[in-house]
Amino acid sequence: MEYLATTWATLTVVALALFAGGATLMLLRQRDRIVRQAAELAGDVEALNDRLWVLADSEEHYRSLIEAQGDLIVRRDGARIVYANAAYAALLGLDEAQVVGSLAQPQCIACRPALALEGGARVFDECVATPEGERWISWVETVVPVALGQSVLQRVGRDITARIAAEQNLVEARARAESANEAKSRFLATVSHEFRTPLNGILGMADLLGDTGLDPEQATYVRALRTSGEALLGLVDDILDFAKVEAGKLELAQDRFDLGLLLETVSELMAPRAQAKGIELAAHLSPDMPSHFVGDRDRLRQILLNLVGNAIKFTDRGGVGIRVAREGDAVDIEVADTGPGIPEDRREAIFEEFEQADDSSARRHEGTGLGLAIVRRLVGLMDGSVWVESRAGGGSVFRVRLPLPVAADTAPQALPEWTGKQVLVVSAAPFGADFLRESISAAGGSATQAADAAKAQALLSSGTAYDAVLIDQDIGRDGAVGLAQAARLAGVRESLIMLSPLERRQFGSPREAGFTGFLVKPVRARSLYQRLSPRPASAAPVEAQGELQSSILRPRLTVLVAEDNEINALLATRTLERFGCAAIWARDGRRALAAVAEGFAGTGPAFDLVLLDIRMPELDGLAVARAVRELEQSRPRSPRLPLIAVSANVAEGDRAAALAAGMDDCLAKPLDRAALQRWLERIAAPRPIDRSA
Repeated sequence: MEYLATTWATLTVVALALFAGGATLMLLRQRDRIVRQAAELAGDVEALNDRLWVLADSEEHYRSLIEAQGDLIVRRDGARIVYANAAYAALLGLDEAQVVGSLAQPQCIACRPALALEGGARVFDECVATPEGERWISWVETVVPVALGQSVLQRVGRDITARIAAEQNLVEARARAESANEAKSRFLATVSHEFRTPLNGILGMADLLGDTGLDPEQATYVRALRTSGEALLGLVDDILDFAKVEAGKLELAQDRFDLGLLLETVSELMAPRAQAKGIELAAHLSPDMPSHFVGDRDRLRQILLNLVGNAIKFTDRGGVGIRVAREGDAVDIEVADTGPGIPEDRREAIFEEFEQADDSSARRHEGTGLGLAIVRRLVGLMDGSVWVESRAGGGSVFRVRLPLPVAADTAPQALPEWTGKQVLVVSAAPFGADFLRESISAAGGSATQAADAAKAQALLSSGTAYDAVLIDQDIGRDGAVGLAQAARLAGVRESLIMLSPLERRQFGSPREAGFTGFLVKPVRARSLYQRLSPRPASAAPVEAQGELQSSILRPRLTVLVAEDNEINALLATRTLERFGCAAIWARDGRRALAAVAEGFAGTGPAFDLVLLDIRMPELDGLAVARAVRELEQSRPRSPRLPLIAVSANVAEGDRAAALAAGMDDCLAKPLDRAALQRWLERIAAPRPIDRSA
């Protein structure tokens, strides 16, 4: 029994010992696990601390970049500020700690309309009051997400005060420049008028003096006087035109016009200048061109006059050729000359203001250097282009390309049927002969050119049956007369001499010299077609550019001249007297109106025409015209009295004002005698003037 008790006790002790050892083992294992977890946790904490340091460093770096940019940043949850940087706090005159959590707003003084961007953002400029004064801020406003799925309104702003100030300075500078341009335009218009008034007297008196039967020496002096006056007038026109273009005062018209007629008008206006230098001027309109276009005829005329005048000025031998053709949907204008050409390094500069091809102090040609600058600006206004090239054989070619639309219901040029017609062209002219051959070929004929009389004689003797011979007077009178005789012997039906207007006056009777007729240079294609096309037997011969030279026996007209300048009044009255009119002078607008009223009442002379100077004392020409039209209202059955404005400043606006006041036309000073004569013939013609004109 004692043995059993001892054994049990021993077993109990052993069991307790075993149990205690197991628990200890378990505790040791648990301790090891905790130690390992603690070590891992310590590593994670250390990694987290490192990450926090990196994030803090990145945030500081980001903050420093933002602050360095100077941008203002604020975030609001509703109206409450949840974040603001130092720049925004400084805008309010506070520090960051005071701003966060507040409802602070800068005082808005002015705000420009906001602009919405893609993505929901918007931008706007705002002028705010700050402790340092008013500042303009350009804001970008967006909604940005934050923690827990919420979002806040964020504004990022940049100070644009300096830019706004620069814009305002620019606006003020532009306003000052426009005011100065306006003052300059008014000054130039006044100066132009003051220049033109005495020039009108100089040029007009030179014309009258030239009609008085001068001896050769005196005629030379008068021509020099007129040439100098015209040069001065050209300078005034160039300066005034450039000032208008520069000030943006030109408005382009969009009217239907005849391009062929415009080309003929320009060539005839410039021909005397070319012929005075002993050079040729020729013009050619491509036969496939439509007859009418839509655009500003007067500005296109100005472009052509400047280009052709420039070419004539710099050409001493040979000639100038104008060619107009179709290039796709555009009109292509080419003005070629046989002058000295333009160096390649000057081809762009010559289109600048006050520049010429020869910019040396020893240059031979005078002028303002504004003609080509005006051309480029006018072409630019028309959305066209202009450039210059070298011409094969010497000289220059100026090209202008303009997008002019063809007028509705326009007809193609009417060409005769010349199939089989053989024409001999005798001319050494650099452009005119080629243009004649092209016109003949376009009608179906065949043209052969001979440069001199000897070659022409050989061709006439070759057996070819020519229908017509065109002989340029430039080959010499004797040679031309000899060719006419040879052509008659060869059975040629038409032999025409081509003469300049001056040569026409000096040549005598072409028929007595053996020619069947003549053509005036520059030869129009339509005159050539009309002259060489079959005509009814009863038709009178067509001469002088294909038009009958008839003198209209008109009655003696009575014309009132309203002009305050005595010299210009004398010029106008003497010119009218040369045209067979009775001229009466009124020295101011009030006297002119009284004279017209007396004529209407039958107590004074009745006038057939009234010339009204625009600028006159008492009443100006526009006021007189309006008063005359009012007087006519009480005389409904009487014909409308023609009123013509005469002005030294005939800008488009001046002309429009004259027509609006009741004028029938507006003539520029110096007075255009040809235009005045056309009006006199129109009045004398046996047909009434339309009162609705």
